Amino acid sequence: MNLRGRNKVSPEFNMSSMTDIVFLLLIFFMLTSTMVTTNALDLVLPKAKGKTDSNKNIAVNITKELQFYIDKEPVNEMALESQLLTLLNQENKALIIRAEEGVPVEKVVYVLDIANRNNFKVVLAVRPK
Repeated sequence: MNLRGRNKVSPEFNMSSMTDIVFLLLIFFMLTSTMVTTNALDLVLPKAKGKTDSNKNIAVNITKELQFYIDKEPVNEMALESQLLTLLNQENKALIIRAEEGVPVEKVVYVLDIANRNNFKVVLAVRPK
């Protein structure tokens, strides 16, 4: 008399469903990471430790040619304060200063002085080491 059952359970683990999930997550993160772009000019920033998240803030860019930009829009140096007041008073954002390497310190201090007079939150953007 044979009492063994006909159904045998296989002790092996099938990894195909796990690899499907991993590939779907990989594709998701690859697609969403390309959508996150900073709204800024291509400047060579000085090196320092730290990281700046500028997606929700207003950036003031200063190029080597001493041209001022608010995000990607060129602005006159004398009109910088009035435009920053209109942009930063409407929304509770911080001001990110992105001065290209080689810009005189006086220009950065000029923007810092505007931020200090108007009590703006200020971040100086740098390139990570």
